[in-house]
Amino acid sequence: MTGRIVHFEVPYDDGERARAFYREAFGWNLMEMPEMDYTMASTGPVDEQAMPSEPGFINGGMFQRTKDLTRPVLTVDVPDVDAALKTVESLGGKQVGEKMAVGDMGFAAYFEDPEGNVLGLWQTA
Repeated sequence: MTGRIVHFEVPYDDGERARAFYREAFGWNLMEMPEMDYTMASTGPVDEQAMPSEPGFINGGMFQRTKDLTRPVLTVDVPDVDAALKTVESLGGKQVGEKMAVGDMGFAAYFEDPEGNVLGLWQTA
């Protein structure tokens, strides 16, 4: 099913401080991925593929804050990132940055809606 919120991201200024906060405040399991300059965040139990194994929660990530990505981001599942970006633009939104391959898992992109909110798009490979 597309259109679901499937991921979240939290930007930080100080990665060590942010990771310590979320680990201690909420018990998140955090796995740093230095090659991607990213931290994966598991908010509950996961299966062998690191996907949520119980209903009611999603996993996310953390990254260094940038000029375009300053606030937490919700990510929406879509069948085709390129088509979704065209739809977003036709409705008054705009693409933020470039579409990215995420390993062999899929593709991600960010967009700004007409209200100025930045959200993410996810296309599973």
